[in-house]
Amino acid sequence: MSGTLALVGAGVMGQTLLGGLLRAGREPGGVLVVDRRPGRARELHERFGVRVVDDVGAVAGASTVLLAVKPQDLLALLDSLAGHLAPDALVVSLAAGVTTAAIEARLPAGTAVVRVMPNTPSLVDEGMAGLSGGSACGDEQLAEAEDLLRSCGRTVVLAEKHLDAVTALSGSGPAYVFYVVEAMVEAGVLLGLPRATATELVVQTVVGAGAMLRETGQHPTVLREQVTSPAGTTAAALRQLDDSGVRAALVAAVEAAAARSRQLSGS
Repeated sequence: MSGTLALVGAGVMGQTLLGGLLRAGREPGGVLVVDRRPGRARELHERFGVRVVDDVGAVAGASTVLLAVKPQDLLALLDSLAGHLAPDALVVSLAAGVTTAAIEARLPAGTAVVRVMPNTPSLVDEGMAGLSGGSACGDEQLAEAEDLLRSCGRTVVLAEKHLDAVTALSGSGPAYVFYVVEAMVEAGVLLGLPRATATELVVQTVVGAGAMLRETGQHPTVLREQVTSPAGTTAAALRQLDDSGVRAALVAAVEAAAARSRQLSGS
């Protein structure tokens, strides 16, 4: 199985990455999926064309092992996996809050480990993933992990101490955006718009604003000021947001998410 990618766990995020990898050109024959849930093998094979097994021992010889299981299931999985890894295998973990040190402690000494914090926009190939390498991970292996995640969006490599901040910003970030969208849609309905129309207006506005941020490269303050005429409607709205402490509340929310991430990881 030299050169094979083994994906352990085919839940939402596992399938998201699998779909992205295949869309990016990876051959289904070079991917093995391990999923223990009854009846999943046929469904996954028909959808993706990959080989699916329920025995973790099948990863023996795989060059890269991608772990897409829940954090509470990861440590037990590592104990089962340790005896089957190829000596030079790269292990990539998507389990939130589980440190590379904790993973390395349950695998053979010298195993290259990369910890990843992805997010749900990976479903539409617009994900943002933060990656950190463990003590035995070299530049080549880190680059390989980046290449995997780029199939579903963008990546950034940084020290593991920063992953709690990544979790709070991009990991949880889509929920903040959806929260604001919900509120804006409700405002549109209160102003008399049909809900479907309000939703279309808000969603396209968010998509367009994001595209402007990415494509122009301008600071968000500059773009905001371009929309804000003196004494105009936008200025009135922004003053209300400031009076309500929305900016401070968002900063506090991100800080709370980071604190919770640290608590879950024991750091």
